[in-house]
Amino acid sequence: MIVNNSLDEVKKRENALLIIKHLVENSGRSSLFDLTGLSGGFIASPSEISLLETYVGPAIFEQDLQQVGKEHMGGEKVLPLNRTSSGILATILTLVGEGSNVVHYLARLPAHPSIPRSCKLVGANYFETDVFDEFSIPENTSLVIVTGSTMDHQVIDEDEFKKVIEMAHDRDIPVMVDDASGARLRTVVYNQPKACDLGADISITSTDKLMPGPRGGLMAGRKDLIDEIKVKVNQFGLEAQPPAVLAMLNGIKNFDENNLINSFSRKDELFGLLDEKFDNFETTPTGVMISPEGLADEMDVSHELSDNDLAYVFSFILLKDHGIITIPAVSMPGASATIRFDLSTNDAFNLNLKDLCKKIESSFNKLQDVAINEDKCREIVFSF
Repeated sequence: MIVNNSLDEVKKRENALLIIKHLVENSGRSSLFDLTGLSGGFIASPSEISLLETYVGPAIFEQDLQQVGKEHMGGEKVLPLNRTSSGILATILTLVGEGSNVVHYLARLPAHPSIPRSCKLVGANYFETDVFDEFSIPENTSLVIVTGSTMDHQVIDEDEFKKVIEMAHDRDIPVMVDDASGARLRTVVYNQPKACDLGADISITSTDKLMPGPRGGLMAGRKDLIDEIKVKVNQFGLEAQPPAVLAMLNGIKNFDENNLINSFSRKDELFGLLDEKFDNFETTPTGVMISPEGLADEMDVSHELSDNDLAYVFSFILLKDHGIITIPAVSMPGASATIRFDLSTNDAFNLNLKDLCKKIESSFNKLQDVAINEDKCREIVFSF
């Protein structure tokens, strides 16, 4: 094993950031192609930046965010957070008691790790399933969670979504929706309603996923619950700071649905090119992906690497040799090791897909060459 624990994942990410810094300093930003779908951004004018003071910033931008945030997410009130995971933690700290049950339904396992980790922190019993017929709500359940779109962009069926909410509300149990990318993916590509419009009590999205906003979280929902959760957010320093709030505001204002729609059509072209060379690529709503298990199936050489390690090495080859940023290289601990090539990002808009396919094939060929040497693979992942 190359990446054995969360500390290894942190060190892996630190190395990826060093490589990115080196590429930008030596070859310019144009040498990088961020295809994570998490590229985000920070849109701000000089006059807005001049207002980013500790109290002036929130006074102005948090009020403006209320209007555009509710238009984007639905609900009665919004709350900006420093991460989506922060909103999940704050919600569970507020609503979930020790020894109570939390049940979670999603299109495909596993859930984002922040959810079971938060439940463990408060001493709650946590259950998750991706089989609707197996979903149930036991006695002493304090919170029901639904994931709108998984880490690998598997989108929940709308009818099942509605039924889970109805089941919870029949028992007077609040529903939190982890809609990190789903707040845009579900609504734009799949024409599903906003989570709050479906009846969710709380919905949380990531403001850097499939939109030009900062790495942060935006919560929307019932005013009474938002106010309760906001107390915990402020107690534990989980709130978004003024620069992030400004960037969220402008990110939502500049969100263009056509970017997702265009990537939805281009994905088929890229998949067709890769399908001529590989057997295990799959389409996503906005691009293509290959799972660690699929990547392992593609290998023609004998090796002792785990499936996830193969994905990490592959992602670092893509980054070092071609400037292509994928999630496994830069992800936080616990994130999926599936490699996605997302075509909704700014870097992908003018990307030649035939050229991208050649770079992916070249990187895979190099992976085959180095996979037999674990020390070499470790050097690729951890050495600058």
